Amino acid sequence: MKILAPAKVNIGLRVYGRENSGKYAGFHRIESVFQTVSLFDEIEAEFSSGGGKIEIECRGIVEELPEENTLTKAFGAFRELTGLSPSVRVRLLKRIPAGGGLGGGSSDGAAFIRLLSGMCGIRLERKTAFSLAERIGSDVFFFLALESGFGAALVSGRGDVVREIGMRELHFVLIFPDVFSSTKEAYSLLDDCFERGESESGFVEFSGCEALYRGEVSAWGGDGGFRNSFTPVLCAKFPEIALAIGDLRAAGAEFADMTGSGAAVFGVFGDGDSARAAFSVLRSRWHCVLA
Repeated sequence: MKILAPAKVNIGLRVYGRENSGKYAGFHRIESVFQTVSLFDEIEAEFSSGGGKIEIECRGIVEELPEENTLTKAFGAFRELTGLSPSVRVRLLKRIPAGGGLGGGSSDGAAFIRLLSGMCGIRLERKTAFSLAERIGSDVFFFLALESGFGAALVSGRGDVVREIGMRELHFVLIFPDVFSSTKEAYSLLDDCFERGESESGFVEFSGCEALYRGEVSAWGGDGGFRNSFTPVLCAKFPEIALAIGDLRAAGAEFADMTGSGAAVFGVFGDGDSARAAFSVLRSRWHCVLA
């Protein structure tokens, strides 16, 4: 069986300080619009009965995964939840860069869960799927919540509150600056800002996110629009990110920002021709793709 695992972008990402108590103790609450884009990893798997072993062959922009990764986590969680112990050989074609804020690892884990469920003839209810996501990664909630595996959603909590909304057809150019930002480092930099009493204003209220998303893209970046809490702190450490955002705007993007905890950035264009023209200009300076 083969399955595609799409990347995602965050259209706006508001991050709150770390919770000290309650349901999300130890986590940062977020509010965001997530949308999948047409950049995919590809997973192919062969199953055999019994044994409970997993072998992973990786190729593409990554040729080797850490011993513990989202595929092994997904496999272990699925086995424990269902009591099934198939053996599986996985071939993973990586196209989504790691450390970009594009959710590639989480998407791989979610897609693998879908593939395992299909091969074993199991239909996972949302509650069951989310119990698996909790053990794999926060972005996995989003990918598993999508009915078709692709789409857009309002996401809050620690990523576990997901309401799917109809996805707009948007034209993206993604740029991958030559810097690496780990999620852990990005949250640490943001926590330092919170401790100093610094906070960014001008975010759209979460209740207004869907209406803003439906509106003119050119209005997304105004006061009370879409912002990413990580963008200022990551741009301060890695000026290349700010340069990439500026180049996207100069190339005609109606909206441009960083996705997730970085360091990938994206520009949204009014039509496919505009996106292709911008890509033709930007590709001479940046590693970028049309999505």
